[in-house]
Amino acid sequence: MISGNLSRLAILRMGLPQPESYQILPETILRRPLGPAVRQGDDGWFNVVRWVLFILKIAEDEGLTSANLEIMKSSTDTDIRRLLGLEGIKGTGLGLSDDWVIRVISQVGNYGEIFERTLGRNSPIKMERHLNEIWSRGGLHYGPAID
Repeated sequence: MISGNLSRLAILRMGLPQPESYQILPETILRRPLGPAVRQGDDGWFNVVRWVLFILKIAEDEGLTSANLEIMKSSTDTDIRRLLGLEGIKGTGLGLSDDWVIRVISQVGNYGEIFERTLGRNSPIKMERHLNEIWSRGGLHYGPAID
């Protein structure tokens, strides 16, 4: 038996001969959040990385994807318009263009799209999301309100 975080176990299993013959048990021994890290003292970069992660999660929760982005840009929903930088707070506070969220979502998708492509169903790893889901679907992930 080997223990480790779920993503590490899934990647390890993928490298074994006949990976389908190995099982990852559902029990959680320890929860250790993983996320991006930046060099200490680079507050500008830290804020950009933090807000990119936030908007990826908010976009998923709002149903905004790379596939429906063009349609959503014409939404009258205030939350969507704020998220996309079409109303309210713009990207200048982060040193970014006003369309930075649109550019991020169009290029990489929302949090769920990235997960499925790199670790989930559409990847060789085929990892289930479980706690990596957004909060509204039983997971731990959420982003702050954008006012």
